[in-house]
Amino acid sequence: MIRLFEEHQVRRTTELSSTLWDFSQVTDGKNTPVGKVTVPSCWESYPGFEAYRGQGLYERNFEADGDMRIVFKGVSHTAKVFVDDKFVCEHYNAFTQFEAVVKNLPSGVHKLSVLVDNSFSEASALHVENDYQSYGGISRGVMIEQLPKHYIKQLHFTPVCKDDTWYAQLELVIASLDGKPWKGKVSVSLKGCDDVNENVLYTQSCSTGAGELVLKSDLIACENAKPWAPEHPTLYMLSAQLEDEDGKVIDDLTDRVGFREVRTQGKDILLNGKKLQIKGFCRHEDHPQFGCALPLSAIMQDLQLARDMGANSIRTSHYPNDELFLDLCDELGILVWEENHARGLSEEQMKNPNFERQCEACIREMIAAHYNHPSIYIWGILNECASDTAYGRECYKTQLELIKSLDVTRPRSFSSCRFKTDICFDLVDVVSYNIYPKWYHNTPVAMYLDDLYKWVQTTGGAGKPFLITEVGAGAIYGYRTPAKVKWSEEYQVLALEEQLGAILSYKDCSGVYIWQFCDVRVTNDWWNTRPRTMNNKGIVDEYRRPKLSYETVKRIFGSVDTYRK
Repeated sequence: MIRLFEEHQVRRTTELSSTLWDFSQVTDGKNTPVGKVTVPSCWESYPGFEAYRGQGLYERNFEADGDMRIVFKGVSHTAKVFVDDKFVCEHYNAFTQFEAVVKNLPSGVHKLSVLVDNSFSEASALHVENDYQSYGGISRGVMIEQLPKHYIKQLHFTPVCKDDTWYAQLELVIASLDGKPWKGKVSVSLKGCDDVNENVLYTQSCSTGAGELVLKSDLIACENAKPWAPEHPTLYMLSAQLEDEDGKVIDDLTDRVGFREVRTQGKDILLNGKKLQIKGFCRHEDHPQFGCALPLSAIMQDLQLARDMGANSIRTSHYPNDELFLDLCDELGILVWEENHARGLSEEQMKNPNFERQCEACIREMIAAHYNHPSIYIWGILNECASDTAYGRECYKTQLELIKSLDVTRPRSFSSCRFKTDICFDLVDVVSYNIYPKWYHNTPVAMYLDDLYKWVQTTGGAGKPFLITEVGAGAIYGYRTPAKVKWSEEYQVLALEEQLGAILSYKDCSGVYIWQFCDVRVTNDWWNTRPRTMNNKGIVDEYRRPKLSYETVKRIFGSVDTYRK
């Protein structure tokens, strides 16, 4: 399953991830067949490959005729794509969408091969031994589309509210495969998800030659539009059609959008003019049965559990998430902090010559693919990296400026752990900190938080919204003791009560993300600081079994509104 709705009615599409693929282990260039596997999947779920790090080859046949676009939602973490044994493209990063366009395929059956590598090396600046697992495999959906010579490559929707009236601004990219002069027309319509009638928003004659044509509309009034918000997540279907010179519709593209506005004002984050109070979880894409390739039902269960505990937001730590997750958040009214891929990298690691290029590619691909999701209210970068050094600051500055060049409608932030040494808060719209009083040190939470916030007011972050983006304590599921010592479920309850109570009552804090939703697997070199080779700070364990703290979080989150007074 690729999305919760059909993106095309005219363009012919086939989901390649709906049947079995042939999988082979690749060692020193030699292929050893393993057998049939499902896609999406992680090879850590295959018998004998539970801890495999290396290369694997996925292959299957498909029927095609003409110009084809193969879309990969995620391959972990390097992919080389071949069609009929001919190299087509290469992509780095497990967590962003990429595509391969293959022209003029003869009618018939063709072979698709994907060489996947989850090795750690100097060529990979972002996938390193870390406090979460880097899986291997085709971990998200795959789609093949038959393209006309001219097609709609991108459709971005920006909602704007002026004088209590909603407006839409559109940006389309029309691509040409043959580079020949061509004239046509594009039209864009909008309708409610349950409506039959469409409202035409925009029509524009267009002509293309080589390359791509970018079309931008003026503001278009949508007077009857209803806003998207957590309490009423109203969604609309936005559909574009491309006609040729004779008026024949040759291509289309549909996406789901919402009318909402996010901005900062002084110390507040405003959604549709209301002050947000974030009650959230950090969540890894991780499951003992599926690795990072969670099926829709498992993703939905996670969101149901989070909502049952009173959460209104999820932070996608520490990478862009599967678009099915975002579709569900759009529909359920769950706010999303989405961030690029980097966690806990030192200045030395950030000096890897591939680091900045790979980070910026992740940002570009993340925003291009996920721009239309109303649930995403903030973009984040570089969790707990070297924001306390001059070199690190240049990286933060470059990436935050890149985000602003791609999207001016959402605030930008990063999660810092550099207590009183961070030098990058002047670069962001929201100041965010990861803190662990009562876990890594026993400082009273209220005192620690107040001291930290007052220091931030002496920096470039003064007067800006302030979030706690990680707080929590570890607990081994089933470890119960009246001594209430660390790693017990009882101690996690005590720590969270003090942590959440202090943070959610602090008048200058816009909310909190608990680290973390569920226990997750970590890479093997973290064994000496992570019992079970797991990060055990989840409110549910890896199998989604609630710990004692579940009811504590539910009680505390349930007593706090989504909007601040």
